[in-house]
Amino acid sequence: MGNEDGPPATPTPHQRRRRRFLRTLLVVGIVVVVLGAGTVGVAGFLLYRFTSGVHQTPLLGGAAATASGAAGASPAPASIDGPLNILLLGSDDRPGDTVDGARSDTILIAHVPATHDRVYLVSIPRDSRVQIPPYPKTGYHGGTDKINAAYAYGFNNGGGRAGGTELVGLALQQLTGLSFNAAAIVNFTGFQAVVDAVGGIDLCVDEKTTSVHIGWTADGKETPPYHLVPPDYHPVPIWGVRPQVYQPGCQHMAGWQALDYVRQRELIPDGDYGRERHQQQFLKALLQKATSTGVLANPLTLDSVLHNTAGAVTFDGNGYSVTDWLFNLRNIRPGDVTMVKTNGGQFNTQVIGGSDYEILDSTSMQLFQALRDDTVGAFVAANPGWVSTDGPPAPSRPPAPSPSASP
Repeated sequence: MGNEDGPPATPTPHQRRRRRFLRTLLVVGIVVVVLGAGTVGVAGFLLYRFTSGVHQTPLLGGAAATASGAAGASPAPASIDGPLNILLLGSDDRPGDTVDGARSDTILIAHVPATHDRVYLVSIPRDSRVQIPPYPKTGYHGGTDKINAAYAYGFNNGGGRAGGTELVGLALQQLTGLSFNAAAIVNFTGFQAVVDAVGGIDLCVDEKTTSVHIGWTADGKETPPYHLVPPDYHPVPIWGVRPQVYQPGCQHMAGWQALDYVRQRELIPDGDYGRERHQQQFLKALLQKATSTGVLANPLTLDSVLHNTAGAVTFDGNGYSVTDWLFNLRNIRPGDVTMVKTNGGQFNTQVIGGSDYEILDSTSMQLFQALRDDTVGAFVAANPGWVSTDGPPAPSRPPAPSPSASP
């Protein structure tokens, strides 16, 4: 068959613009979390499906960025034309899992420089010792605690997700000097469906990772392999249950495997820093797969990816719609995401009052200054070891079966 009956060998400018738009839709949809061959009409339909599926609600409250000089009871939100800071909270709730309560153990600041061509994802360790301001809405009187406790203090007593997010934002505001242009709560459990929709993702496991959530009895029944015992939730093995183990090396993971892998912290050497790194690698791997040609060229697959991504996100655009954000950040590509570690990914733990706290060091404070000054690029150039790196490309293998099947 001649070329006149098939697609052109080289994409036309119109096709390239369409694919750039779809990549942007996915990148922003997943990151502002943490994001062919179709027609313009299909792209418009997918845009509508995605934006209408995202749950939009006020989350930031007093932690929201406002216009310079704005005053009054309802000051105008800051413009989204300059440098941007987005608060991302990760939830990994699973049905019947009440161990972590209302706490959010994944806290990220996504910084977009004024050029709007890159995203820096900065992880805040869940055990970081911070001052949490009083929060009269829920009767919390303020104090010094771990940053992840702020979500619980804002969530309890009727505060809900909005209260939890606002108080985390206010605590980070005191710590970093930042106000936030947007916020999102990302449900990692919801991303299991996204991973399955793209046919699994490639991850390079960088350390032996033993699951405390998924294990197998001798007859192949799935069940938790450990009890997590309060108050510090240390894992105690359950006799007769073999835990799921992820050995070092590159591998292809189905949704249930990827979600389980990025939840682990209790039995890996670098604890929360390891989990942060794995979650960052997960988001980047998902971005790369979701924006691959095979996904972008298949409207049905792309629709499933966007629909499931939207369902996993609760978003506050601080006065701007999801569409405004999508088009404002349209130049960002998956390769434009840089993952940055506070404390350089090294433990700086102090035991205070019987509790283990992470103390953010002076270089982390310089990182926060760079976020305020929009000079993060210069910071990472001066501190290359603070950038999380990916392993070598993973081999292509079929995803594993669902955990409800045989292990």
